[in-house]
Amino acid sequence: MKQTFKRTWNKSVQARKQRKYRYNAPLHTQSKFLHASLSKPLREKHGRRSLRVRTGDEVEILRGSFSGESGVVEEIDTKRARLIIRGVAALKLDGSRKPYPVAISNVRITKLVEDKRRI
Repeated sequence: MKQTFKRTWNKSVQARKQRKYRYNAPLHTQSKFLHASLSKPLREKHGRRSLRVRTGDEVEILRGSFSGESGVVEEIDTKRARLIIRGVAALKLDGSRKPYPVAISNVRITKLVEDKRRI
C-alpha cells in the first residue's frame, strides 16, 4: 500500500524518513529539490541565493570527478534530481561516451536563460 505524503516526515532526523519524504513528494514539492546556488555576480544582480535549474542554463560543476567543468544543461531528471550537461560524459569500455548524470546539489548556475516569468 502506497503511503500518502506527509510534511512531518521532513522534520524527522531519521534518514529513512528523509528518503521517504523525497521519494513520495508530489511534483510541486519535488520542484523545490531542483534549486541550485547562483554565482556571485548573479546573486548581486537578482538579489537571490538560488534558483530552479532549467534546460539551457549554464552551470559549473563543483564536486566529483568532473569538478571545474562547465556546460549547458540539456536535460533534467526530476525524480532523481540529476542533470545531464553538454560535454560531461563518461567513457565506456568500448570507447563510446555516455552522458554522466550530475547531482543538482553539486553545481552552481553561472548563466541564466531569462524570460519574463523567470525572475
